[in-house]
Amino acid sequence: MAKTYRVSGMTCGGCARSVEKAIQTSVPGAQVTIELQSGRVTVEGACSDDQIERAVTEAGFDYEGVAS
Repeated sequence: MAKTYRVSGMTCGGCARSVEKAIQTSVPGAQVTIELQSGRVTVEGACSDDQIERAVTEAGFDYEGVAS
């Protein structure tokens, strides 16, 4: 199941790669798609919102919750 989150503070491809790597480290096997302009991060895989929040904040970005 895929779920989309809002993340702020990503300003470049390097930021996006940092978020992607942090999530994939926290949730091995997760498929991560990042829309840099909108700040949306879609994660497909077995994970909890808490895991994603922890990964994003540990990577130095602001987790803003589940996107509606």
